[in-house]
Amino acid sequence: MNPVSRNSIVLIVDDESSGFEVIEAHLFREAYEVVYLDSAKLAIQQLENIKPDVILLDVMMPELDGIEACRQIKAKRHCQQIPIIMVTALNAPEDLARAFAAGADDFITKPVSGVELRARVRSMLRIKQQYDALEATLHLREDLSNMIVHDLRNPLASILLSSELLLQYGVEGKTQEKVKTINLAARQLNSMINDLLILAKMESGQMLLNLVEVDLKQLVSKTIAQFEAIAQSRNQRLVSRLPELDQPILADASLLSRVLDNLLSNAIKFSPRRSTITLETQYLNCPPPQQVMIRTLDEGPGIDEAVKQRIFDKYEVGTLMSGVTQVGLGLAFCKMVIEAHQGSIFVEANQPKGSIFTITL
Repeated sequence: MNPVSRNSIVLIVDDESSGFEVIEAHLFREAYEVVYLDSAKLAIQQLENIKPDVILLDVMMPELDGIEACRQIKAKRHCQQIPIIMVTALNAPEDLARAFAAGADDFITKPVSGVELRARVRSMLRIKQQYDALEATLHLREDLSNMIVHDLRNPLASILLSSELLLQYGVEGKTQEKVKTINLAARQLNSMINDLLILAKMESGQMLLNLVEVDLKQLVSKTIAQFEAIAQSRNQRLVSRLPELDQPILADASLLSRVLDNLLSNAIKFSPRRSTITLETQYLNCPPPQQVMIRTLDEGPGIDEAVKQRIFDKYEVGTLMSGVTQVGLGLAFCKMVIEAHQGSIFVEANQPKGSIFTITL
């Protein structure tokens, strides 16, 4: 038995049972588990239950044709790596181009040749097995990384507690400055570890938002106050612009606070000395539900147009800057949190220089 045959599920979607019978006969000796459905709509509904390793999809079907069905299947995140072979009587270049544009991985023309069919199915199953093996390795690596990150919290908590006790009981002079540096570095590391753990929970679908009414004016003011000392050490000015009429918003207060921390920290980190950084909120007059806009404006180097869409991806950084730590997790964290709140986040140029990060909720 061919290794790719064992336990492989082949889903055949064709509105005519005769088409299925021909393909089933050609695949009989391969020992696949063959599943037949006579409707593309039904196939899309049953994908989660069937979990096919490869799909043979007829093009000419009523109600929902194969090309549109292929497009809908590939639009589903958990189905994107399932190889789809289009089975078609059409062989014009423009028809094949439409199939590949819809996400098809291969095609076979009618009347179906048994030798060609078996070869193409084996080829697609090998690709699927390679993808599954890679995905399993990535999941294992991610689980291991999350365990390591989680275990880092205990020694880090000891560093934080010890440095805070030293500051509380009166170390002085240069020793005090060194302890402050240790405490600040530990806080930054703790923040990064928390971001990693929250990202992992969100990606696995295990993160639940604790939605409460949040006083946005109070939250912004608190964020500004936390960064005043850092900004002053860099001769930077922090400015808040808050509306007189403040209305509570429904959000996870802890996560939203961390988003503002990330954005303001980035603005300070990437802005030059003697510059102004602004954090502002504005209520938008739009049809219900009402929206609020939160913006950070800096006077840094700005973000190239080429990376504006990628800047919110994990481990993606903009222009590399000497002496500035750039991990590429902060903005990915912000995006996941804001989208979990059904909001949006984007970046645009500040004039005459810098960036504006905008959140709408």
